[in-house]
Amino acid sequence: MAFEFMVGFYSGLKAGSILLIAFGLDSFLEIISGSTLIWRLRKENAGAPAAEIENAERRSSLIVGSVLLLLSVYVVGVSLFNLFAHQAADTSFSGIAIAIASVILMPVLTLKKRSLGKSLHSDALVEDGMCNITCAYMAATVLIGGLLTALFNWWWVDSVAALILVYFIASEGWESFQAGRNRD
Repeated sequence: MAFEFMVGFYSGLKAGSILLIAFGLDSFLEIISGSTLIWRLRKENAGAPAAEIENAERRSSLIVGSVLLLLSVYVVGVSLFNLFAHQAADTSFSGIAIAIASVILMPVLTLKKRSLGKSLHSDALVEDGMCNITCAYMAATVLIGGLLTALFNWWWVDSVAALILVYFIASEGWESFQAGRNRD
């Protein structure tokens, strides 16, 4: 995820692509979410009280969900501005490459996390694995947008694909936000 963040975000800045910037920033938030999961599993393994673990998980879900929802608002705003101003993104071969790698690797990571989660009896790890499927869908959206930009140089593709990406970011954000709010 760290590599995906660095390549996606840098490629997005270099190409002027809101699609790649959003993809990179979402990857960064996945790093935070994954780190929280590791921290939670370590606390649980060390025998921390269930209330302490639950409180930390709730706070983490609220923070990650809120940031994802704010990222969605940002992407919508920039995408609409780019569409109205006819702003085009440049082709990014590094962005296309990271999207291809993510489309291939994320389903594998999902299967591994789900298997490990089941053997550890960790619903949180199984659930985190499902986030990787969302990442694969996002990567496919980035890949299609990047390829259409590279092949046809359509000025609007980057912004429209970014708006499609918002569906995944906002869904993930809303789910995380609701999970954080509903835990008592």
